[in-house]
Amino acid sequence: MSQALENKEGQAVPSVVWPTRQNNEWVNVKSDDIFKGRTVVVFSLPGAFTPTCSSSHLPRYNELAPVFFENGVDEIVCLSVNDTFVMNEWAKDQESTNVTLIPDGNGEFTEGMGMLVDKADLGFGKRSWRYSMLVKDGVVEKMFIEPNVPGDPFEVSDADTMLKYINPNAQPKKVATIFTKPGCPFCAKAKAALEDAGVEYEEITVSHADVTSRTLRAVANADTVPQVFIEGQHIGGSDDLEAYLAK
Repeated sequence: MSQALENKEGQAVPSVVWPTRQNNEWVNVKSDDIFKGRTVVVFSLPGAFTPTCSSSHLPRYNELAPVFFENGVDEIVCLSVNDTFVMNEWAKDQESTNVTLIPDGNGEFTEGMGMLVDKADLGFGKRSWRYSMLVKDGVVEKMFIEPNVPGDPFEVSDADTMLKYINPNAQPKKVATIFTKPGCPFCAKAKAALEDAGVEYEEITVSHADVTSRTLRAVANADTVPQVFIEGQHIGGSDDLEAYLAK
């Protein structure tokens, strides 16, 4: 690593300008505009499209974003030493609608945070160490820095750890997955029940292509729709969901 991983709690974040590409035009984003007078959660990672970053780090922050916002956070920023074109393509590929992806292409902000490390052994060059921080009015209140060990540890910079720090009593909303078929009245009933209960859901349509009835049997051990899962727990069909929500 190029330097020690220094905890910057109590210090101001670097003041830099990030060149970004927005709507086919170059737009300079000033870090001062993001941080001054605002409460911002930042998580930084080694690279877009890398496995841990794509499978866990970014999606969970995106999923918990509404709870962060309810607890006083104005914006969630994902930072990486990548160029803006790579970050834009990663944003399209990821669950990132609630997170602002910032390309620290020159590594200026990351270096100023003391988090620029050498990953030449992987052909990455200089990249960011994985960390998260809570920044209030441009000053770092809390940092969660991954252990200074070989590899790419992911133990403390996750979204749940940050949320617990901000509000130990915060309760993330339950999320559901519902398998449906077009024109199914029981599916419509189940979706309405989830909406009335305030449970966010993703809908997976069962068809002759992609997700098939065979897929549904493999996942839910059932042939009928809807099939509802809440937080990974298989609830069952429309009547099963009604009974679950009534508890």
